Amino acid sequence: MTSNASKRPSLLWFDLTHDRSTHELINQFVGTCDCRPAKDSMFSIGEQADMICMHFDRPDTAGLRLLLEIKHTQPKIPITMFTVQHSEELAVWAMRSSVWEYMVLPLTSAEKNRYLTALLQLCELRRNGQGKTSQIDHAPTLPGSIRLTSEHQKHQALNNILLYIDQHFTENIDQRDLAKRFGMTAFRFSRLFKEANGLGFMDYVLNKRMNYAKDLLDNSQMPITTIGYEAGFKDPSYFARAFKQFANCTPSEYRQAHQLKVPCAIEPILDAETAQILDQLIHSLGS
Repeated sequence: MTSNASKRPSLLWFDLTHDRSTHELINQFVGTCDCRPAKDSMFSIGEQADMICMHFDRPDTAGLRLLLEIKHTQPKIPITMFTVQHSEELAVWAMRSSVWEYMVLPLTSAEKNRYLTALLQLCELRRNGQGKTSQIDHAPTLPGSIRLTSEHQKHQALNNILLYIDQHFTENIDQRDLAKRFGMTAFRFSRLFKEANGLGFMDYVLNKRMNYAKDLLDNSQMPITTIGYEAGFKDPSYFARAFKQFANCTPSEYRQAHQLKVPCAIEPILDAETAQILDQLIHSLGS
């Protein structure tokens, strides 16, 4: 009778991370699988495994080429690609390279359990001489959000992004970097953001900064120059002019009006110079 230990999936791990953190990921599987690290960056002749696990934090050309080499030299052993950095392009590349599974880190409990269930099924088929791994349904279950309205889905996709902006709007936030951080192309990010919020990304961040500046003017005695820096503006003159465009008065006029409890004078600020300065400010958010 075969022991339970012999039925445990055998995983061979390749550490392709920059900080050599694969042992932390392996620890998540040692309770259910036999895990061992590869001795070097190549697949040793005679090495046996049920699954080759390749762990990336930021996939680079050398690591992806290694994956293709191992896939070519060991076509009968399936490969799982674990990666922290994720993008649509990378997922498509993995699919076209016939990677058996593509896992984005950190793993949720549901994703880990789904993967282990499929892995056990795979091992049973392989050990019984059935090599058709396509018999195993290891695709993730459909997310509940697809049953919701398209408008809700758009907002859900941007929840984490809006939270990040709320925490970092006074810093220099690059739109392309932020899109990449959340696994989107710059085009998709820009389109979804404007559809969900009614404002473009840079206008949204600028409004956050201006409202924060108004709050500081209302509730502190900080110098106006300091408030500009606190709100994320590097140039005090830019801050003053942009604030006038936003609030129809200068920061000092706004503070004085608030202290006297009278409305700020409304002035149509539509001159070309102010519009140009505001454009420069908005552009600087994405630089």
